[in-house]
Amino acid sequence: MKTILNIIWLVLSGFWLFLGYVLAGALLCITVIGIPFGIAAFRIGVYALWPFGRTTVERRDAGAPSCVGNVLWLVLAGWWLALAHVVTGVLLCITIIGIPFGFANFKLIPVSLMPLGREIVPTDQPFSSRW
Repeated sequence: MKTILNIIWLVLSGFWLFLGYVLAGALLCITVIGIPFGIAAFRIGVYALWPFGRTTVERRDAGAPSCVGNVLWLVLAGWWLALAHVVTGVLLCITIIGIPFGFANFKLIPVSLMPLGREIVPTDQPFSSRW
């Protein structure tokens, strides 16, 4: 079932969201300081491409630098990526078939706003491998 949902997701919104994350990652990788943020954008882009069957968990080993990085991320890229998820989610919720995909978009908003200090794991392994 996860595969079918992911294929429909890919057609309806996953590919376009993935392109947004790749664009953000490429722009952030222009400077040396932005490379960690670009890598985070690429990581979330892959998650946005194929989200069903995976979730995000907080990393316990993430400290103050990830908090500072999340503030910078929010200013540089997070707000407009989260806005893309809100708009796409609302548009998908207009139809009955699109409601689960709209909720999946809303599930991606927190990680698009603050990705540092989070890890993407399969849903059958809900704990970070670093614990």
